[in-house]
Amino acid sequence: MLYLRLTVNSQRVDISLNRKVDISKWNNKQQRVKSNHPQSQQINSFLTSLETKIHNHQIKMDHEEKLVTCMSIKSSLFGDDQKQPTLKKLFKYHSLKMENILAPGTLKNYKTTLKYIDEFLKIEIKTSDIFLKQINYKFLVDFDAYLRKKNTLTNNGVMKHMERLKKLMNFGHSLEWIDKNPAKFFKLIYHKVDVHYLDKKELEQIESVSLHKDRHQLVRDIFVFSCYTGLSYSDVFNLTEDNIQIGIDGENWIYTYRQKSKTRVRIPLLETPKNIIAKYKNHPKCKSGKLLPVFSNQKTNDYLKEIATKANIKKRISFHTARHTFATTVTLINGVPIETVSKLLGHTKIATTQIYAKVIERKVSDDMKLLNDRLKETSKMTKYS
Repeated sequence: MLYLRLTVNSQRVDISLNRKVDISKWNNKQQRVKSNHPQSQQINSFLTSLETKIHNHQIKMDHEEKLVTCMSIKSSLFGDDQKQPTLKKLFKYHSLKMENILAPGTLKNYKTTLKYIDEFLKIEIKTSDIFLKQINYKFLVDFDAYLRKKNTLTNNGVMKHMERLKKLMNFGHSLEWIDKNPAKFFKLIYHKVDVHYLDKKELEQIESVSLHKDRHQLVRDIFVFSCYTGLSYSDVFNLTEDNIQIGIDGENWIYTYRQKSKTRVRIPLLETPKNIIAKYKNHPKCKSGKLLPVFSNQKTNDYLKEIATKANIKKRISFHTARHTFATTVTLINGVPIETVSKLLGHTKIATTQIYAKVIERKVSDDMKLLNDRLKETSKMTKYS
């Protein structure tokens, strides 16, 4: 990586030039790329132009009787930092403006993406930040490759970070901080994953398993509550007594907004969640108006694994499994139209809900097997009567 080192009155600053040259191709004495390098002419012309700009800047500052500093030279070469925003400044501005728009969990995910970008800049580009105008399509390709080296990230995990970076670049382009959006043609390719949910038998096992520890009983009840309402962990956590209102049918409904998308949802309360609410009405953690006593997300998922083991369920489940169970086992399999399920889940597009459509196909298959068995029995009775 090529760097420009400026030293003025013992003050020094190193600036990444965003260009890579193999050290064997560098002439240290001439401070130029050797002629046998394929881009030597282009890079050397760029370096010469930088020297000319620095010299002209010094003449200008002397003429105007102004002090020459490293930062004044840097600004003359690459523009004032305020006028030429960096990637990190874009992240900071986005975080500030979206603080009351995006869910805390979403903002936290952006911070995680920023952490990986910070690592990438330091390790791969040898800099702490980069001007937005320096980011090109290659930057995205290289960042994608860097993420894929991490054993902790799956393909879809990598795509989530790339999606956030794309959104940031779109945001920067909309702000007119960059003339062209380098992320425009970067394609996000997600791998299809199976939706994990509990079937009818497994749900019954969770509901009926004997649990001796209070924390297990509580987590099981909150999980089952979500299985019959379709609410996510954060939505259940935020419920208060005020969210229970009388619906159009005169019965108790949950009136709330999904934390993730801010979409309004109206959910009629089935008998099971009604009983769970009544059970914990006087719980110490519910005295402040909370509807249900909920552990932290991490503790909840840890206890769920223990509960699943006790219930002899082999699947790996998390709290989000409850939301999938509501969409499949509780609603779609029981004949609730997909349009209704979509509204209950708070999906803004029915296409999002159609991921569960395969469950309908499974139900059709099961129903046809039952019909086939009945027809076989009828055929036998007719044949031998």
